[in-house]
This record gives sequence, C-alpha cells and structure tokens, in this order.
Amino acid sequence: MAIKFQYNKTSLQQLEKQLKIRVRTLPIIKNKESALRMEVKRCKSEAVLLEERLEKQILAYEAMFALWNEFDASLIRVNDVHLGIKKIAGVRVPLLENVDFDIRPYSLFNAPKWYADGIHLLKGLAQTAIEREFILAKLNLLEHARKKTTQKVNLFEKVQIPGYQDALRKIKRFMEDEENLSKSSQKILKSQQEKRKEAEL
Repeated sequence: MAIKFQYNKTSLQQLEKQLKIRVRTLPIIKNKESALRMEVKRCKSEAVLLEERLEKQILAYEAMFALWNEFDASLIRVNDVHLGIKKIAGVRVPLLENVDFDIRPYSLFNAPKWYADGIHLLKGLAQTAIEREFILAKLNLLEHARKKTTQKVNLFEKVQIPGYQDALRKIKRFMEDEENLSKSSQKILKSQQEKRKEAEL
C-alpha cells in the first residue's frame, strides 16, 4: 500500500500524526489478538469436551436401544432456549443461559419404570447437543474476529507503520535538500555580489 503524500510541512505533520495513532494503537490490537487467541483455544478444548460428553451420552442411549421402541418420543421436547450475549475482547458472542424442556405428563403406573430415566437421558442429550452448537457458533465468531485482528496487526506492523516511516524519511530528506540548495544558492549569490563590488572598486 503506497502512502500518498506531498513534499511539504503540512503533509509531514499529517503523516506524523497518522504514524503516532498507529504506533499507539498497535499494542492494543496485539493484546486483543492474544486475548482472542486464548479464548479460541479455550473454546476448542470446551468443544472437544462437549463432543466427548455427547459421545458418552449417545453410547448410554444406544445401550438401551431395544427399549426405545416402546418410548413415546412426544413426551419431551425443547420448549425454549434462553440466550444471552457476552463480549469477549470486544466481540459479541452468544451465550447459552438455559434450555426449557416441555415434559408432557404420563402415567407413572401404566408407563414402564425406565421412562423417568429415559426422559432424563434425552434431556441430557439435548442439553449437551445444544451446548455444543453454541460453542461451535461462538468458536466460529471468535475465530473470524481473531483472523481479522491478526490481519490488522500485520497491516499496521508490516505495511502501514513502515510505509509512514519511509514517507516521513523521504519528506525530511527532500526538505533538507531544498534547504541546503537554498543556502548554497544564497552563498553563491552573495559571493557573486561581493566579486562585483570588488570589481567596481
């Protein structure tokens, strides 16, 4: 990215101001990136744990597979999922607060004894599956924000700050050269005037 500038003091001041802003902002963005990186890592490990828990619950479900043919699946359903929003390093992510289940009444005398355990098992399975989906959504949002922040850090560190420094160097050299030329031309002019005065005398 080529930085546009002019060889004058106004441009020099504007570039210095822009450089200061970027140099001051860079540590903040780096901190945000490292916070997001740690949160992504934590989220990934949490997703792995939820995946393992879901696998265990599915195995428990499959252990009772023969009995599930008798089970009335309409007894339990997810009624509502309560969401919250949490800010992590400036990124808004969904937060699972609670899952409401709607459990239809059933006869404790006519239904098999294991129905209560079955409902509890399905409730746990659904809760874990919903938690896993939220963690994956959170992970995607955080990963996207981390990538964007890393791009910004790289842009500042590798492109903009060196670009502004280079532009400032060029302007300063140009102004110094201009000043030196002006001084030397004044000296030449002065020496020529002195020679004329001497020639007139």
